[in-house]
Amino acid sequence: MEPELSTSPNMLEKLKFNENGLIPAIAQDEKTGEVLMFAWMNEESLRLTITSGYATYFSRSRNQLWKKGETSNHVQEVVSIHVDCDFDCILLKVKQTGAACHTGAKSCFFNEVTTYKK
Repeated sequence: MEPELSTSPNMLEKLKFNENGLIPAIAQDEKTGEVLMFAWMNEESLRLTITSGYATYFSRSRNQLWKKGETSNHVQEVVSIHVDCDFDCILLKVKQTGAACHTGAKSCFFNEVTTYKK
């Protein structure tokens, strides 16, 4: 899949990676808007994501790249990539195949802390 890049060529140059060369990335279901997961990306994983059209992240615990769904087949096909106003966080809008969470849950955000009643 050849991505149709509609961003300015210097967009990647504006990104603010942390002292470890990483930037937070949020995956969101492109249809429902549900937040599916949070992970880290480095410049290489971001470039692989852009060129392949599938989410690739950087695992801090394994110190290596990992393509989402590489072993589970629960891939994230990227629909669009956005950055926040400070250029220090990435939002991937994705088509999720299967579960996003390694626990088998649809989303990693299933542990509720509280609900406010209005």
